[in-house]
Amino acid sequence: MKKILSLLLLLLAAQIVRADEGMWLPYLLEQQTYNDMVKRGLKLTKEQLYSINKASIKDAVIIFGGGCTGEIVSNEGLIFTNHHCGYSAVAAASTMEHNYLKDGFYAQSKQQEIPSKNLSIQFLVRVEDVTAQMNEVLKDLSGAQRTDAQQKKASELVTKATEGTGYEALVSPQFKGNQFLLFVYERFKDIRLVGVPAESIGKFGGDTDNWEWPRHTGDFSVFRVYTDKNGKPADYSADNIPMKPKYFLPVSTKGVKEGDYAMIFGFP
Repeated sequence: MKKILSLLLLLLAAQIVRADEGMWLPYLLEQQTYNDMVKRGLKLTKEQLYSINKASIKDAVIIFGGGCTGEIVSNEGLIFTNHHCGYSAVAAASTMEHNYLKDGFYAQSKQQEIPSKNLSIQFLVRVEDVTAQMNEVLKDLSGAQRTDAQQKKASELVTKATEGTGYEALVSPQFKGNQFLLFVYERFKDIRLVGVPAESIGKFGGDTDNWEWPRHTGDFSVFRVYTDKNGKPADYSADNIPMKPKYFLPVSTKGVKEGDYAMIFGFP
């Protein structure tokens, strides 16, 4: 699964029960598409969706565990993700005496949160279009020669983008190799389990219900990301503190009503 931030929009018309669907990179969101989103009810600016200069939604949406999406929902680094995304971490935290997979778990204080070994999250720092640099070395090449040249140049660009920063990066070909984007990430490794429902709730219906609607599953798990005292990534330490995120998604308790604008922002 490619670690590319994309935007899946489920645009709900108020007067007819129908959804217009599409997927876009926020970095490449065209004005026409954005204007249509606004007509459908979006109240955010493009810069609020994605910005490298100001805090934006991209700073609250994370890669969780390498293959899932999570979101930061508090000013103390609280993370929401799917039940199956946290499954391995919950299994690792379980013991013969405390079967958290079966019975669920909810920390009553930060001191009760359980460190999740081998679990990390990544924040998108920025996206750069490196098509021109890549094409300089790829023109007139094909087959194995093109592949080798592409890998070598991509490695050079990654090194240049991350040297001395602690960041990670990758170059991803888009549109069948007609465009190349450099994605830069920051990884955090001190992730702790905060809460998860019992398996009978979190996996209710199993794969049979997974692709059905409406859902009857409590498909969630809750974690928290910790940093060192300077807000930087760090391995687990009792001295670490809850993250003070650049941006977090406020959770409304008002619910939704028919015709509300909805979109999914994540890493498919």
